[in-house]
Amino acid sequence: MTRYLAARTVEIVVVLAIMSLVVYLLIGLMPGDPIDLMIAGDPNMTSEDRIRLRALYGLDRPLLERYLAWLGQALQGEFGYSRSFGQPVLAVLGPRLVNTLQLAGLAFVLSIAVALPLGMWVAARPRSRADYLVNLLCFAGISAPPFWLALLLITLFAVTLGWLPAGGTAEPGASLADRLRHLALPVATLALVQLGGYTRFMRGAMIETLRQDYVRTARAKGVPEHRVLWGHAFRNALAPVLTILALSFGGLVSGALITETMFAWPGMGKAIYQAILDNDYNLALVGLLVATFATIAGNLLADLGHAWADPRVSLAGDGR
Repeated sequence: MTRYLAARTVEIVVVLAIMSLVVYLLIGLMPGDPIDLMIAGDPNMTSEDRIRLRALYGLDRPLLERYLAWLGQALQGEFGYSRSFGQPVLAVLGPRLVNTLQLAGLAFVLSIAVALPLGMWVAARPRSRADYLVNLLCFAGISAPPFWLALLLITLFAVTLGWLPAGGTAEPGASLADRLRHLALPVATLALVQLGGYTRFMRGAMIETLRQDYVRTARAKGVPEHRVLWGHAFRNALAPVLTILALSFGGLVSGALITETMFAWPGMGKAIYQAILDNDYNLALVGLLVATFATIAGNLLADLGHAWADPRVSLAGDGR
């Protein structure tokens, strides 16, 4: 296990280094000049100011030279300043990453808390009315665009009933109940988007497991059905589902842009999107690297979870 984790850590560092170079070059080759955008927002700036700002931000140097300078600072823990916010990049992204993790984490927990038992329940009743109804709802959830779900929830719970706020975050020092009220609608939107897929994966894996010989043997011996499901089939069915769950969490962290935008939620996805539009190189680069790290970490968790659920999987052998 130690050898495997060491090998995966080296792999993560190499992937992040390659991604940093690719993303930096791609952002640098995008059309538009960030200094022109700054000057457009302040008509009092002169051509001398333009030259001074280009030198200040290092934009008068070749792109590769700027990347190497950024990489040298990053290795020392300095990730540069955000031109849009006038603050260090970490000071801008830190609170937004916490907000996104709150949103994605709660949506993830809520969706698997419903999807796994529901998938098992309908798998034990294949082709029943309940199975058809759950499948129909799952396909509806998978097909519904996130922005449409968000609008539906806002209209129903914020506008019509007035139970929950339509967007934004709670004020600093607000009670836990108030913070949860602001989280309710965006979390529900993200959870509903994920719920259908998770339920379908769990149902399919469970049906396949219930067809195995050892399950039939357990039933033939008179083992109660709930023990067959939870004691014999659940762990084996969970192995492929864990892979999907772990990989999807990385996508939740980096892909909550639409939900964050619809609910004016100050998260990382929205910050990255705005940084790319503003040619804010440092902010966009670090934000995308954090999103990449979340995806890679999700991949690692998927492998560890698969090995836990299925002891036949050898992580030590993968590290050779």
